[in-house]
Amino acid sequence: MKLAVTLLCFLVAPLAGTGASFNSSPAADAFVTTGASGNLSGNNYGGGGALSLAAAGLPQGELQSVLQFNLGGAAASFNSTYGAGQWSIQSVTLQLTATAAGNAIFNTPAAGLLGISWMQNDSWLEGTGTPGAPGASGITFSGLQSSFIGPGDENLGTFSFGGVTSGTFNYSLGLTPGLTADLLAGENLSLRLFAADSAVSGVFNSRSFGTVAARPVLTIVAVPEPGTLALSSTAVLLFVGWRLARRRKA
Repeated sequence: MKLAVTLLCFLVAPLAGTGASFNSSPAADAFVTTGASGNLSGNNYGGGGALSLAAAGLPQGELQSVLQFNLGGAAASFNSTYGAGQWSIQSVTLQLTATAAGNAIFNTPAAGLLGISWMQNDSWLEGTGTPGAPGASGITFSGLQSSFIGPGDENLGTFSFGGVTSGTFNYSLGLTPGLTADLLAGENLSLRLFAADSAVSGVFNSRSFGTVAARPVLTIVAVPEPGTLALSSTAVLLFVGWRLARRRKA
């Protein structure tokens, strides 16, 4: 019996631990803005090298950002670890690295609350526009409001931001039905960053930032379904019983 318990703990422990994790970088991201007088609402800034959010009414206008992650690799990784469909999501964390407002298009970073939402519509395009050469193709502030924000979107949380211009921040996202479904199916996942009060402003590095470690990262942690643990335990016990029976016969 002591041997059985020892083997059971040894073989099942990896499944019952803290879970398997997978890091995903954005496949696309962009910031959009109204501009100080609404004059920039039709511009695309998908190639701008930064992400930003700012409350409406600030000197340079309102800013929002969108990110999209392809989660096919995450689903394949968890299927390989636990078996196809034999896992569930434990946590999802978005990591962002703050930076200074290096262009006049951005508002000065200020403390406040930022919001993150899951977007039902994944069909937006990143575009290649920059502050110095805005694009007309790809997502714009007007397009985001009229075509890509909808009643099916889900709030993933409201978070405090200190208005700083450096440092890495991790935001633990709510496991809403839409977010979870995208993760389990390995589909594209779109997130929107926006001001959740009337004061906040922040600038963050985008997926095209030169230092890889400072780019956005989505970390997904998955754990095995309870049934997977039960089957593993049963299999180990059966094996140990078979070995003990053989030993007695010998």
